[in-house]
Amino acid sequence: MAKVVRLLKHTAAAKKLYWSSAWKKCRASYIQSVFGLCERCSKPGGIVHHKEYIDHTNIHDPSITLNHDNLELLCQTCHNQEHFEKGGVTRRDVMFDDDGNLIQRSEGNER
Repeated sequence: MAKVVRLLKHTAAAKKLYWSSAWKKCRASYIQSVFGLCERCSKPGGIVHHKEYIDHTNIHDPSITLNHDNLELLCQTCHNQEHFEKGGVTRRDVMFDDDGNLIQRSEGNER
C-alpha cells in the first residue's frame, strides 16, 4: 500500500514557514548556490523543493525545512513530475508538456 503524504500547502503552519524570513533567506541562498538552474534538467529553476516532503510531523524541524541538503531547485515541469507522475495520481494517457501543462499523451510524445 502506498504511503499517503499529507502536504501542508494550505495549512497555517506551512504559510507561516514559507512567509518566514528564515525560509526566504534559506531559499535565496540555495537558489544562488545552484546558480538558479533546475537540478534535473538545467532549465531556469523557480521552485525550491523539499526532498523529504514537509508534513505535520516535521514542519517545525529546521534540519528538514531549512537544510540545504534537503532542498532541490526545480523548474515547474520537473516539480510537476515529482509530485504528480511519481505518485501515480495522473492517468497513463496524459503527461506534462515542457511548460508544465497537462496534455493528452499520443504516439511520438511518450517520454
